[in-house]
Amino acid sequence: MDVILQNPTFVLFAILFLGLALGNVSIKGIALGSSGVLFVALLAGHYKLTIPDGVSDMGTALFVYCVGLGVGNRFFSSLRSRGKKLVLLALIIVGAGWLTAWGLCSVLGIEMSVAAGLFAGACTSTPALAGALEAAKAAGLNESVINIGYGVAYPFGVIGIVLFVQLLPRLLHCNLNNNDAAGTPDPHKIIARKVCVTNPECFGKSPAEVARQWHMNCGIPRLLREGELKPLQPSDTLNENDICLMIGEREHLERDAGLLGHIEGNADELRLPQNETAELIMLSQQMDTKTLRELDPLGNFGITITRITRLGNTFVPTADTEIIRNDLLRVVGTPDAIKAFRAECGHRSSAINTADVLSLMGGLTLGILLGKLNFSLGGGDGFSLGMAGGPLVVALLLGHFGKLGPIVGYMPRPTRVLVMELGLMLFLAGAGIRGGEKLVETLQQSGLTMLLVGIVITVLPLFIGYFVARKFLKMEIAETLGCICGSQTSTPALGAITAQTESQDPVIAYSTAYPVALILMTVLAQILVQMA
Repeated sequence: MDVILQNPTFVLFAILFLGLALGNVSIKGIALGSSGVLFVALLAGHYKLTIPDGVSDMGTALFVYCVGLGVGNRFFSSLRSRGKKLVLLALIIVGAGWLTAWGLCSVLGIEMSVAAGLFAGACTSTPALAGALEAAKAAGLNESVINIGYGVAYPFGVIGIVLFVQLLPRLLHCNLNNNDAAGTPDPHKIIARKVCVTNPECFGKSPAEVARQWHMNCGIPRLLREGELKPLQPSDTLNENDICLMIGEREHLERDAGLLGHIEGNADELRLPQNETAELIMLSQQMDTKTLRELDPLGNFGITITRITRLGNTFVPTADTEIIRNDLLRVVGTPDAIKAFRAECGHRSSAINTADVLSLMGGLTLGILLGKLNFSLGGGDGFSLGMAGGPLVVALLLGHFGKLGPIVGYMPRPTRVLVMELGLMLFLAGAGIRGGEKLVETLQQSGLTMLLVGIVITVLPLFIGYFVARKFLKMEIAETLGCICGSQTSTPALGAITAQTESQDPVIAYSTAYPVALILMTVLAQILVQMA
């Protein structure tokens, strides 16, 4: 048995297996998930077991890169849209957590390296832990105490936030479905409506001509012909009292329908022939970066592109929309037209769920190189983004722009989640092994104090954030709680909210606050380490 335990590869996979088994244990609906690996690794480190060198760094790069790809497509847009209040609240919550960690640890004499671990654990932020460890490694400081601080604070960090968002509405007697924002239709939801054409200025013109004339944001893929909504043909024009199918975001559709005439009825439940629609992945080099105006899919192929899914974000295209390689296109047309377009765009069914491994390796290489660069602020040693920051920045850019040269930011969601989880587990295994070496010694010295500090770091920012959001920012409770979950990077807590309401406000708030909090926590955790 001793010989097996001396095999680092065996120990690694045993830690992953036992950690996941522990993480799957659920008590009243609360489970540790992948973070169970950390606690098993801490125990293994205590007994001086080892795993292969470099595992933690590899896991860090994989994890933060996939996180960046996942949020990159909405990170920059969220800052421009409804993000001012949400970003401000995220800054307040994260800042309050950091100040609490710094203040309590300063008063109680806890070293700042431990404070960084407590801060990351209390906020349930693994990237913050990765950033703190990277900073400690660069400064030649003891990394194990950071891992221990994280391990002490993390369990209540998970449980405390979930309990907060579940219990607070009950204590305040607030029904999340009854606040002003709940139940409000999502203006960005893509819907379909039957529209009757009554505007004389549209008569005799094709839908494409009308769309250009009125700068419409919605598409018209079908017209009522012979009692059926048939796919649009290149020769079709709009006539008085024609019924057409219009698809677009709710806020745009109501405006565009009014330009044609009036909404005739709801088309969401229409049963249309399945062989007249298809989802195709665009792999053609000739079509890459071409606009729909240039491609003219209706004139050249007899099909209409009604939706595009890019990096997990689905939208309705306009004539000026560029088609990017690996876009998932939803098309409407006759079976023959769809077949011809399928061949032209290079569609392969297997490619929809196939990851571009070349791009994954290229993106990670760029990220690691960026992380190693040293940026000087005019004096001193400067700073570097490290193994956590470099891949994260590159992934955010790829997620936003879609590609950087030959490297694309597309990764099928199942693949991205798998790689992200694997990276997280490898990182936690490495972090736990290092932290376990001095686990008992550190806990004996200040274990209870560390636990209480971690609880305060978790709880105090929650109440501060809620008070500021409701009193000064005048945010509704559903949106407030969603932003709190994003500011604490707590996906389990978001799940607890969405189980109580059908409103999309918590999800939108979460997705806006999450990337801001993610980056800010990583930077602030590194600052705590540098203060040690």
